[in-house]
Amino acid sequence: MTIAAPSPPPDIRSLTEADLEARLRQLDEKPYRAKQVLDWLYKQRVASWDAMTNLPKALREKLAAAFSLRPLELVRRQGARDTTQKFLWKLTDGAMIESVLIPANPSLYGEASDRHTLCISTQVGCAYGCRFCASGLDGWKRNLKPEEILDQVLAVERWNDSQPDAAETPAERLINNLVIMGMGEPMANYDNLMRALRTLNAPWGVGIGARKITISTSGVVPRIKQLADEPEQFRLAISLHGATDEVRDKIMPVNRKYPLKDLTEACDYYVEKKGRMITLEYILLDGINDDPAIHAEPLIELAQRLQAKVNLIPYNKVEGLPWERPQEERCIRFADTLREKDVTTTLRLEKGHDIDAACGQLRLKTEKELATNSAS
Repeated sequence: MTIAAPSPPPDIRSLTEADLEARLRQLDEKPYRAKQVLDWLYKQRVASWDAMTNLPKALREKLAAAFSLRPLELVRRQGARDTTQKFLWKLTDGAMIESVLIPANPSLYGEASDRHTLCISTQVGCAYGCRFCASGLDGWKRNLKPEEILDQVLAVERWNDSQPDAAETPAERLINNLVIMGMGEPMANYDNLMRALRTLNAPWGVGIGARKITISTSGVVPRIKQLADEPEQFRLAISLHGATDEVRDKIMPVNRKYPLKDLTEACDYYVEKKGRMITLEYILLDGINDDPAIHAEPLIELAQRLQAKVNLIPYNKVEGLPWERPQEERCIRFADTLREKDVTTTLRLEKGHDIDAACGQLRLKTEKELATNSAS
């Protein structure tokens, strides 16, 4: 008879402040210790029990026995510190995910100019199969746990703290703006995502303002409505990429289950409940959705109805996929067509085009290299 291996203890970062206080009482410890532990985890960003130096050794031993604390492992990084950077992380089961750090720029999602925006992943792979995206090329593996989602923020800041020119003590937060738009469909991992975001938002946690956190979805209608009913003021972005069912059916399978009519009604509901502006993400694909004379007008109509802003993103080429990036002049003309109709529009021309920045691209490239090396 095969005996199953014991389950690892829960990761301490999966607990709320109230959860941790309750567990400390069970361990015959004072609840005030919770604030000390949380400060080490989220303000000091430590990755080991031994680093929590103001806690008694006996308490650290209890914590180590009751909980796990397994930080993400940096496998690869691309980009310079003053430009867009992509981080490839290894999880405890060997799976890999990506995060992208975007330096200060005119605001894309928040109300003010952002010092640094971090784009984080919610799944290993993706099941939604957008035709132009690298994330789903190797299929869906699993959902990320709450601690794996939030540790992407802490891990990037730990990396930054470790650089030769960093201060001896952790600096103020490097990241003040979050975009949940990396690998995976965030709304397909809704419960784990919301738990992670509440820790990232909480004063006892990372402390990033809710209005500085943007959740992107390809169009999972029921979850958009659920997000609208949440108490937090998290922002919403729609990975639209086509303003007609004809275009979205061609490149986004989710549109067959939730066509534009249903998606638009869900967005109406979100705007009515939250009173917040939605962002329409629109990747420009050469010959597919980038003709100002054909594709701009339905996008203008949708943006005006929702009073949404549009974020245009020229396609980042993915090896093995047939889609191409439009010429820069065509992208600019498309953006100008929207602006002429008073649609607030941003055009991101140079943010990661040279560092495999398309979602899932660096992961697939690295996995292919590792497989080739192991076979040789």
